[in-house]
Amino acid sequence: MKGFVSSRLHPFANLLLLVGLLLLAMCVAGFVMAVLSNLFFGVGLLEIGNVTKDPSTNPQGWGVSMLSQGVLLFVGFGGAALALPLLTGYSWKEYFMPRRPIPAVWLLGAAGAVLVSVPFMSGLVEWNANAHFPGFLKGLEAEARELEERAQELTRYLTQFNSGTRFLVGLLVIAVVPAIAEELVFRGVVQRNLVQWFGSRHVGVWLAAAIFSAIHFQFFGFIPRFVLGLVLGYLYEWSGNILVPMAAHFTQNAFQLVLLYAQQRGAFSSFDPDSTQALPWWQQLISLILTGAALWLLYQRTLQHTTAQLPTEMHTLGRGGAAITKSTTPPPAGRTLSHDGVDISRD
Repeated sequence: MKGFVSSRLHPFANLLLLVGLLLLAMCVAGFVMAVLSNLFFGVGLLEIGNVTKDPSTNPQGWGVSMLSQGVLLFVGFGGAALALPLLTGYSWKEYFMPRRPIPAVWLLGAAGAVLVSVPFMSGLVEWNANAHFPGFLKGLEAEARELEERAQELTRYLTQFNSGTRFLVGLLVIAVVPAIAEELVFRGVVQRNLVQWFGSRHVGVWLAAAIFSAIHFQFFGFIPRFVLGLVLGYLYEWSGNILVPMAAHFTQNAFQLVLLYAQQRGAFSSFDPDSTQALPWWQQLISLILTGAALWLLYQRTLQHTTAQLPTEMHTLGRGGAAITKSTTPPPAGRTLSHDGVDISRD
């Protein structure tokens, strides 16, 4: 498959190309959003900004806000990520799923690891929510907390599911679309190129997780989201298939929405969706052990000899600019492949 630009671009150039595609895709997403908003809700382009800023004051606010969020993520983020491999001469399967097909245990294991991690993550949520900036940054901390409070108010409004239809729309926009679009960008493109650039699986995963968390602009939720990014990143590296972190990401978001919807329907009267209080320490400890065990079992599958289909040949540029052809021959037992088939187990 021949692309419009060289498939041998340096990873840094690929990341710059991604930024350009994101800007272009966001413009396209804005146009699509304006057309659909006017078509379904009678809200024109000039009105969308005011409606989404304070949707509770407009009778069409909930629908327009959900539409805007879904289109911006799916077209803006997902579209940019899907365009990059085509421009550089790769198919989507070759770029995002070099190991295919994968056993269902990967998807089930990834979802299970996320579920059992919830009590442990509650401890990180409480700790990060109560963190404070240094004394000389108190003004910045106050501004950051005010911004996050406004974001939480918007989230509380959008997640008021007074009907089953609203819940299904929320599940699509808040769980399905982010799981697809964000994983394509942050794991499929950003992490992939960072791993190739630095020649280290761990550096690539940790940097991509930091970017993933920072891009949400929520300092008082940075740490738990960063840890989630690490889990998603290693799941992708170990499995070599973007569907695995997508399954984990969807499970994370969908589980929270299901709990919230059940609470709104009266199933959990004692459940407070806005609480940042951690679960008891012993539950956190058990959760940490179970999460570690689930991830370790999945990692063990990476060490097993695999006959899964891999790309025939992948190219990138070395730091000196020389083209490097990377073999995709499965490594001997005890060594692993990165998601593009490159043996980087020297870490």
